[in-house]
Amino acid sequence: MKKKSASKSAFFKLRVLLGVLLCFAAVTIVLFAQRTPSGQSGSSQPIVQAQYRGVLQVVKHDVSPPLRDMIPLPVKECTLRENEEQGAIPLGPVGPVVPDKAVQRVLGKIGIPGPIISFDGNSNLCGCSPPDPNGEVGPNHVVTMANLHFQIFDKSGNSLFGPAANNTLWAGFGGDCQTDNSGDPVVLYDQLADRWMLTQFTASGPTYFECVALSTTNDPLGTYDRWAISTGSNFPDYPKAGMWPTAYFFSTREFLNGNTFVGVGAYALDRAQALAHNPNPTIVSFLAPPTPAYVVGDGLLPSDLDGTTPPPGSTPPNYFVGSQDNNGPYGAPQDALNIYKFQYDPANPGASSFALTNTLPTTPFNSILALCGGTRACIPQPSTANRIDHLGYRQRPLFRLAYRNFGSHESLVTNQSVSAGTGPNGEVSGIRWWELRDPNGSPVIFQEGTYAPGLTDGIHRWMGSIAMNSLGDIALGFSASNGTNPSVFPSVFYTARHAGDPPGQMTLGEGSIKDGTGSQTGSNRWGDYTDITVDPADDQTFWYVNEYVPTTSSIGWRLRIGAFNLAGATPSPTPTASPTPTPTPTSTPTPCDTGLIQNEGFETGSFPPWVIDGHTNDPVVATNFSHSGTFSAFAGGNPQQNTYCEENNNEPLGDSSFYQQFTVPAGASTLSFWHKDCTNDSITFDWQDAYITDSNGNILQTIFHVCDTADWTNQTVDMSPYAGQTVRIKFLVHQDGFNPPGDTTGMWVDDVILYAPCTGSPTPTATATATATATATATATATPTPTATPTPPRPLPTPRPRPTPPPRP
Repeated sequence: MKKKSASKSAFFKLRVLLGVLLCFAAVTIVLFAQRTPSGQSGSSQPIVQAQYRGVLQVVKHDVSPPLRDMIPLPVKECTLRENEEQGAIPLGPVGPVVPDKAVQRVLGKIGIPGPIISFDGNSNLCGCSPPDPNGEVGPNHVVTMANLHFQIFDKSGNSLFGPAANNTLWAGFGGDCQTDNSGDPVVLYDQLADRWMLTQFTASGPTYFECVALSTTNDPLGTYDRWAISTGSNFPDYPKAGMWPTAYFFSTREFLNGNTFVGVGAYALDRAQALAHNPNPTIVSFLAPPTPAYVVGDGLLPSDLDGTTPPPGSTPPNYFVGSQDNNGPYGAPQDALNIYKFQYDPANPGASSFALTNTLPTTPFNSILALCGGTRACIPQPSTANRIDHLGYRQRPLFRLAYRNFGSHESLVTNQSVSAGTGPNGEVSGIRWWELRDPNGSPVIFQEGTYAPGLTDGIHRWMGSIAMNSLGDIALGFSASNGTNPSVFPSVFYTARHAGDPPGQMTLGEGSIKDGTGSQTGSNRWGDYTDITVDPADDQTFWYVNEYVPTTSSIGWRLRIGAFNLAGATPSPTPTASPTPTPTPTSTPTPCDTGLIQNEGFETGSFPPWVIDGHTNDPVVATNFSHSGTFSAFAGGNPQQNTYCEENNNEPLGDSSFYQQFTVPAGASTLSFWHKDCTNDSITFDWQDAYITDSNGNILQTIFHVCDTADWTNQTVDMSPYAGQTVRIKFLVHQDGFNPPGDTTGMWVDDVILYAPCTGSPTPTATATATATATATATATATPTPTATPTPPRPLPTPRPRPTPPPRP
């Protein structure tokens, strides 16, 4: 949480002030002269060293009694004692808004497995908001912490201890750690040592502490080493922690005397000494001042090791990552990730260093959700005018920065809430996520995406946490909500992708750990962070901790814990509001061609009565491929220059589309068509679409939105919900005009037929192969499941900068 105050004023003679300004300008010119363009990789940032604050002394240490024998401190309502981030929230984007070229507008097409388990954690026992939900999983236990209580479960969801006030961990310890239950907790599981670490800060001052408890065995109900680590007169707001082979690393946002922001603190607590119960382990401290403000933003995340393969080297640096947005409040020159390296030297702590070493430009994103209007009232909820916090305006990624060493490469993943653009109800929130590789060599953003199906279904997604398992699968947990159209109470959802899936795409649809059942009416605060981790028992299963509101109330939040595994994710149809998905017709009963679609196989050799309305490059009637007969229709590519899906350096920028209008008969009817797809690109930049629209071109149903290479595939649509209406079947291909090489995308369409039940002798059906029925994208309830479109594997394009594609119609 951030709290800013005006810097102290002083009187300068004019000549002195001008001299200072000229010197600053000169330094700025020198720094920018040192910068080398690097795209999305390399050392594009001159090394900026943080201030070394020396080796800290532990104020107090002891070993606790077994936790199972301790009496939980009494639950009492309290005012949450944390810095309330009094810094101004921008009314809107400060700089120019560039369309998000990394956005994912629709749910992934592959069915995602449902939760293995889902259960409640503690309710709001402190009468405070926000809860700061987080937790960790071990071989046999799940430990959660929040404001201001913690709880220990077995992996079946049975409570073994608590909920208890967090400062129960320091009962009998004495001092502020025992008496000051202030929050911003973090729990870590050290899988290399099979130990548990639980922390929170104090806020009473004038001396502030980070209180650390580390289990002495693998039993979280056993005894703990306890340390009080002083941060002096700097209040250590928003502490975040990561486990690393050399040390436990912490970041803080530090406020002198609890008021004036002075920078981001970085701490290394010697891990080997802490595990050996050393009463005074080495603690090295640095401060990264906000000069300029965008290099530290509103906080940095230390990397947290997942898996059991340590980073290369005997003393590998820990990586701290922050974000900057040129639409944000701190004057950032670009959208980028800031990478710091904390090189802790156990043999010579004084030789340790903490420095900004790389700034990696990202695909443009906009962290400022204008819905907030300069306040925390951002995300709409059903049945209340109260809106809840988005926090994208805070210039920082969200917990955790998850690290994994695959041997062949090292990866870091993190995320941030952003504005994704305009959906069906107006501006909508999404989640920008990143995977970084080679952090200690030539760091590169290997892939990134903005997960925002709300651009299609209107649901806001935000407050994410992301991790990667041993298979390279990436899972993203988040909050989801919307006021109306559709109404979705704040819920706990997740999505994911497999290693090797198209870059920047969450391909596995969505699952729900908890569908919301109530709205929060008495506070805007939400989050401020959530936590997804990987089960050490198999290094594949994901566990996620977030919040929801069981019953509409002032601040009646409750934690929710769930686990899911991506094994066996297979295509599955999506239940949607309208129309209802149905299987492809079978031979009983056999439908008949109504004849309402004219020139259904394009066998006239021309388009009419089909209408061409996407004129960037006109669709053509082609003879190079057909499903039946001689002809088919082709959209995309550049057929006027004899380019279909070849890379001939002549890819147009824009849409190629055509449609036919018809009136749907009464009763049951099914639209059937065949399409053959080709692409050299990814859905971030090019796409192949099919829609049902009204007679004015407004989309009633998205049949599919893909970027595929696939042979002839039959698609069917239940038209019964549109009986009596005049509608259009429309096909569209969008290309981004990226030349060279001209990575074109195209689609052939053939045999577009409207079937209805007929009487008399049966006739052959359009296809004997069962296929999933196309469905609309937007869902009506808070329980989303993914759509299914049968597609074969496709080649993966290499991510690279692109021109800005226009929005889909």
